[in-house]
Amino acid sequence: MDSPGSDMFTFFEMTPDLVCIVSKDGFFKKVNRAVIEQLGYTEAELFSGHISLFIHPEDMEMTMRERTKLLNGTSLENFENRYTAKDGRIVWLHWTSIYLPDKEVVFAIAKDVTKRKLVEKETEEKYQKFKGLVTHFKNSIEKDRKNLAFELHEDLAQLAAVIKMDIDWISANMPGLSGLPKSRMEHASALLALGIKKIRKISFTISPYMLDMLGLNKTIQSLCNEFVLLNNIPCRFQSTYNETDLTPEIKLDFFRICQESLNNIVLHANANSVKIGIEDIGDTICMYITDDGKGFDVRQKKQTSGLTGIRERAISINGQLTIESKTGKGTRICIAVAKQFKGSD
Repeated sequence: MDSPGSDMFTFFEMTPDLVCIVSKDGFFKKVNRAVIEQLGYTEAELFSGHISLFIHPEDMEMTMRERTKLLNGTSLENFENRYTAKDGRIVWLHWTSIYLPDKEVVFAIAKDVTKRKLVEKETEEKYQKFKGLVTHFKNSIEKDRKNLAFELHEDLAQLAAVIKMDIDWISANMPGLSGLPKSRMEHASALLALGIKKIRKISFTISPYMLDMLGLNKTIQSLCNEFVLLNNIPCRFQSTYNETDLTPEIKLDFFRICQESLNNIVLHANANSVKIGIEDIGDTICMYITDDGKGFDVRQKKQTSGLTGIRERAISINGQLTIESKTGKGTRICIAVAKQFKGSD
């Protein structure tokens, strides 16, 4: 008597795909030639053991779980797992399976996708290597920036402050100083005061020391305050997320993206107001920067250095970048990243 599904199986005997019939309790009942050729076992060897003997150990639990669903009436499509061939090779299989309850067997067809998986693995390894190099260079640059910012703030700014104190002391303690000399001393003191502020601003721009000490929220709020003072454009910031869900690298890139976005707004947007926000959206954290400026046609916009820098930073942190803008309707930039750590409230 023919085995269950033999008519259908005969049709697939010549296919390069792996075709098999498996009993409800998990034993091969029939296999086509492709199964024997790909796995390297004889038909007798395949029939003598439970299918679990041939499945890669790391995929066992997942496979048994999906098989239980299959036996309960859920068809199995686009399922991939690994089998171990007789010679030790790992064979990746892409399955489509149905359960025939009247025959109490599973009819399954699989494509050998091992080559594709090896290419994917190689691509992933190259990507991780490239990402590691990018992270290394970014960290190196930020370290140099931090050192430069420290020298500007602690050395140059302090030196300028001491000179200003000396000038102010001379002005206050030389009553005979008047006219042009006194005016020049006062002018020098005022210029030094402006210089000290400028040095501290440059220091903050080069490396936001507040980020390490006070966190991302207060650093961006400070950036917004400075933007308002320098450009007389309202800039609001709000956040509804937990900072512990972001790595230090992502926090730094969020800050740099804010810097670049605000710079673009000043140069190109002609905006009347700006809003920056960071939100918790399920498994992701989204930072957005919106303005009510003149906007642009995203499809026709050339890749300026500002937008290119934002895009590159988003890619380096596996962020999903979206840019929404229409002529006369302002612009919204959003960067969404997966949560990195589960913080507690």
